[in-house]
Amino acid sequence: MQGLVLKSTGSWYQVRTEDGSNYDCRIKGKFRIQGIQTTNPIAVGDRVQFELEPNSDKGVIDKLGERKNYIIRKSINLSKQAQIIAANMDQAFLVVTLSSPRTSLGFIDRFLATAEAYSIPAVLIFNKLDLFNEEGLAVLDEYKAIYENIDYPCYSVSALEGTNIPVIQALLKDKVTLFSGHSGVGKSSLINALLPGREIKTGEISESSDKGQHTTTFAEMHLLPFGGYLIDTPGIRELGVFDIRPEELGHYFREMRNLMNQCRFNNCRHVNEPGCAVVKAVEEGEIELSRYESYLSIFHGNETRA
Repeated sequence: MQGLVLKSTGSWYQVRTEDGSNYDCRIKGKFRIQGIQTTNPIAVGDRVQFELEPNSDKGVIDKLGERKNYIIRKSINLSKQAQIIAANMDQAFLVVTLSSPRTSLGFIDRFLATAEAYSIPAVLIFNKLDLFNEEGLAVLDEYKAIYENIDYPCYSVSALEGTNIPVIQALLKDKVTLFSGHSGVGKSSLINALLPGREIKTGEISESSDKGQHTTTFAEMHLLPFGGYLIDTPGIRELGVFDIRPEELGHYFREMRNLMNQCRFNNCRHVNEPGCAVVKAVEEGEIELSRYESYLSIFHGNETRA
């Protein structure tokens, strides 16, 4: 039997077959893929083959279909283990808030670089529009301009008031879309607004840390009534970039990629080499300084840039 992995709870996977039936499955023995050492060899969004155990409605996954892409993150704790967040998506939405909690430019840039590395179109969704005063709206416009100038679509929404929800629904139609972001950015509230009747659990912001409380503990795919799937993921505190070599990092910053063939040296790292077209563009204001600082942070292995 073949199916789509809708949910993972660590040791069990919920698999949906073509006829719409759901089966709880586990993995057969040691399951390692192409040498990638990850905490989860099977991820939400994977296409798998499974067979039912004798006299049981439970299945055993024995084969993983080829992935067209995936998003992977490295834990920034001492284990440095990697986790595949989801696989086989058409686009990835990062839900962003400028306060309560604040999403840093560094975090946004790490997410975008990871999406670029795995050829996944990325979109930024700025939530909690209802909290902004005039000053806040001006900052929001500055944030959006950084990314719109390098052709990342940006949308402002309010899950609470329903602002621009139909616009986001239209973007989701007939596509498999990953939703990611810090805990507390209103991801669950936004998904509830997009999918009336689902009532995904929402959490409160911790006043002491201004961080959100985890409400989604495992990634899960939701079938959209207007076609497509939405992948809800646990809130990410930090996003360690995995499996991107420093010398290739510039390829995943769009504005740098366009200039790299103008550098004096073919192996330019865009750090302190003479004749670097990227550094020159930063100095002349053609490349946003915050983006370049994010590049240097990832390049040097600093995994917690604010």
